[in-house]
Amino acid sequence: MDIKYLGHSAFEFNTNGKKILIDPFLVSVPDYKPENIYDIFVTHAHGDHLGSAIEISKSTGAPITAVYELANYCTKKWVKTNDIGLGARCDYSWGKVTAVPAFHSSSTPDGVYGGSPCGFVFEIEGQVIYHAGDTALNNEMKMIGEVYQPDIVMLPVGGKYTMDIEHAVIAAEWLGASEVIPMHYNTFDAISVDISDFERQIREIGKMPRVMKIGG
Repeated sequence: MDIKYLGHSAFEFNTNGKKILIDPFLVSVPDYKPENIYDIFVTHAHGDHLGSAIEISKSTGAPITAVYELANYCTKKWVKTNDIGLGARCDYSWGKVTAVPAFHSSSTPDGVYGGSPCGFVFEIEGQVIYHAGDTALNNEMKMIGEVYQPDIVMLPVGGKYTMDIEHAVIAAEWLGASEVIPMHYNTFDAISVDISDFERQIREIGKMPRVMKIGG
């Protein structure tokens, strides 16, 4: 499986030619072409996570998986959706996904309540990948580490609206994953950080930081 970073909190997974998008806010990759997209996942309704999900769903036919309220909002935009509740584990043609709690807020760019924010635990090709979405450090991460035992975690590090580097390092310890990918940083001035500080602190706890280049 290949993982491509599309900037901010957006990623593309490619498993045997089937591509999966998470939080496709694509301002950092304006030339990105959504091809062979099978599924789209949105952690919450804020514009920098919902991003281009509705437009890509319309053009590709890929359904959007999100919590009920956000899925219902997307349905009203005439796209296919898969509504999911926290703790639900759903089967897909390429693997399994569980929606897990995130501590944040959620409303669409036009002010519609977006339901509870969430993260997603993906089980693909024998790998467990946790995308935390926008969240504060919270005890649910201990449960995620114990129950799902992720191999790779994607954690917000920019602070201001989510946890910062210091709290992300604590989360990485709780989650137990060997590889940690930072996200949700340096897109805007308010979430500007020195990412080398993240790399240093993650190495100090014996884990591998994976700072991905946008588009890489």
